[in-house]
Amino acid sequence: MFGTGSWGTAFAMILTEAGTRTTLWGRREEIVKAIDRDQENPDYLPGVKLPAALRATTDPAEALDGADFAVLAVPSQTLRQNLAAWVPHLPPDSVLVSLMKGIELGTAKRMSEVIREVAGVPEERVAVISGPNLAGEIVQRQPAATVVACVDEKVAERLQEACHVPPWFRPYTNTDVVGVELGGAVKNVIALAVGVAAGMGLGDNVRAMLMTRGLAEISRLGAALGADPHTFSGLAGMGDLVATCSSPLSRNRTFGENLGRGMSLAEVVAKTKQTAEGVKSCESVLELARRHGVEMPITEVVVGVVHEGLSPSEAATLLMSRAPKPERYGV
Repeated sequence: MFGTGSWGTAFAMILTEAGTRTTLWGRREEIVKAIDRDQENPDYLPGVKLPAALRATTDPAEALDGADFAVLAVPSQTLRQNLAAWVPHLPPDSVLVSLMKGIELGTAKRMSEVIREVAGVPEERVAVISGPNLAGEIVQRQPAATVVACVDEKVAERLQEACHVPPWFRPYTNTDVVGVELGGAVKNVIALAVGVAAGMGLGDNVRAMLMTRGLAEISRLGAALGADPHTFSGLAGMGDLVATCSSPLSRNRTFGENLGRGMSLAEVVAKTKQTAEGVKSCESVLELARRHGVEMPITEVVVGVVHEGLSPSEAATLLMSRAPKPERYGV
């Protein structure tokens, strides 16, 4: 298990409580020692008691020793470089599992595509996990569900068993890796937009509009990439979108709120302790959409606000001044 951020640590807790022997790798020795010694991650989950059986290490070989699953929970834009260093330690039949919700800058590749390319493994050995999984609630053992996706259904079922913790954590399986990944990555961009609107003091009508039209953008891109349209009405689509756009625990929504209140990008970045994946991925999501001829107006204005100096009020005007059209699925 790689990554000691809030979601990586929370998922390590899930695996351990499901009875899966888990070793958590971290880059920072002080966090690793705190997890091993005190069963606490003081930087990302202060005050949360982690299972005594959870181990932590700074040695990737130790973390991967005998592992059936190599779970990756590092920032999306660091995956390629990090994974290249870990590949020599991978057991020959291990399944690589992505918890990451981003699209790689430059290549516009999904995380599973980066994993397959760097590790040189077939798609049957790559799985993704996505859904409405706010770490702050999960570590309090509040009920939550997620989606475990792999093109090999048997692999998905094995991973489902490894992280099933009745009665509070319920994983579902899916074979639509493309749809599950896109739902997780693009919802962060929509959450930025919802956060900006909230920061401007706009109300529930605007938020509902952005979420539903945001789902249409996700669905259009998914259709262009061959995803199953039903995925977007489930946990990895609508479920994750609602949670990320609505919760004060959402990093991307909070980041957007600060922009909407008038803070500069540099000020918000300085204030943000953890990675808000949508901030960088919005550019690669838009690039992916343009490569496939998919119109994504909300994503376009998010890129404008975050990276191109567009003001929130200008962004709102651009969206609301677009030509009217019928509302149909995928339009």
